[in-house]
Amino acid sequence: MPVARAPAELADVERAFRAEYGRAVAVLTRVFGDIDIAEDAVQDAFAEAARRWPQAGRPPSPAGWIITTARNRAVDRLRREGARAGKHAQAALLRAQEEPAEAKEAEGKSPVQDDRLRLIFTCCHPALGSAARVALTLRLLGGLTTAEIAHAFLVPEATMAQRLVRAKAKIRDAGIPYRVPAEADLPGRLAGVLAVLYLIFNEGYTASSGDRLARADLCAEAIRLGRLLARLMPDEPEVSGLLALMLLTESRRAARTGADGALVLLAGQDRSRWDRSLIAEGQALVRQCLRRGQPGPYQIQAAIQAVHSDSPTAAATDWDQILVLYGQLLIVAPSPVAALNRAVALAEVDGPSAALAVVDGLASATLDRYYLFHAIRADLLRRLGRRAEADAAYQAALARSGNAAERAYLTLAKEHLAQPDGVAQGDHQAHGDHRPEVVAPVLDAQRDDEEREAEGAEDAHRHRREEPG
Repeated sequence: MPVARAPAELADVERAFRAEYGRAVAVLTRVFGDIDIAEDAVQDAFAEAARRWPQAGRPPSPAGWIITTARNRAVDRLRREGARAGKHAQAALLRAQEEPAEAKEAEGKSPVQDDRLRLIFTCCHPALGSAARVALTLRLLGGLTTAEIAHAFLVPEATMAQRLVRAKAKIRDAGIPYRVPAEADLPGRLAGVLAVLYLIFNEGYTASSGDRLARADLCAEAIRLGRLLARLMPDEPEVSGLLALMLLTESRRAARTGADGALVLLAGQDRSRWDRSLIAEGQALVRQCLRRGQPGPYQIQAAIQAVHSDSPTAAATDWDQILVLYGQLLIVAPSPVAALNRAVALAEVDGPSAALAVVDGLASATLDRYYLFHAIRADLLRRLGRRAEADAAYQAALARSGNAAERAYLTLAKEHLAQPDGVAQGDHQAHGDHRPEVVAPVLDAQRDDEEREAEGAEDAHRHRREEPG
């Protein structure tokens, strides 16, 4: 019966949405020259897929079906609106009719050939504040929900929704064109592009919600775009640093879960399952960055990951070197999340008491929304024998985590507190290794006045949610 098949078929549509949304929006934006038209058309196409695929079955090329359906829907809509003297609709329709020949010529001249990478550079227009550029691009390219993007930026969902509305309104009111910048203008948009790629990677590496720990499709797409960007801008050290950071982090993905799907933290991972080819590639890029001598936040984070990848066992980790690198990161790009990372490394060097003093000193409204702030406090308190406070901190972490695998781990850690050996056993194997990894710590400094006024002291910092960066 169709009803019985519907849940599986609708899940198929959802998978296609996550995999193809960004590409479809990128293609339709190039065709129509308008992001709202493209986004609406792609959403209409997926709604049509949800109606038709359960009965007709999944098409041989889901991406082609979605793009074709979206284009046809947009053309029909623009014709109706154009007939009502809609000048904007008429212009978009004319562009779509002329698109094949013009697109071929434009692509030959453009330094950015990939549709998704083109749209990322297009959205990272300097007229928009950095945080708005990144948030908008994540929505369009990554297909991330407003809630997922808010989680990435450590801000309330309502705040992020307002930011996205403001960004689109600014683009519309200022008449900002959706076109790829000239080659000379690419470096000026690079910071936003790097932040977008890494935030997409982070959402893939540890999903902010759902039953699965990771979304491999997002990780793969971020790395693919990172490789394209590295070929496009080989002389930009932060591009190499970001690619190295993603590769070294991705190398551990197979070891992050056990046979039952449960989260396995860094200290407990089977390092023979780490991808040595990705590690070799990432370490080579780190060495290349070191020779350039132009350190930036992504390069420093990549160097930290290289130290981890060099360690044959968790016990052999050079925490002193990691602590020094975090100190450098805080100089180059200070942020509360970077300081939290450093505190975790400090606990391995000077003990949990010194680290807890630093963590408590970082308390803020922004970090209060970050579940790992509470999880790290919980583990430090556990290691100090302060069980009641640790229990409360674990509860706070649970209340702020939306990922099922992470919540399962936190629940077990909290339950372990009640056992006689709950304080001392596995001191370096328990939650002390459930550490964040920072990303894009420079975003807050680049906000425009409008964003600061609207959002106050909100931090636009991204974090990684499992291991130290």
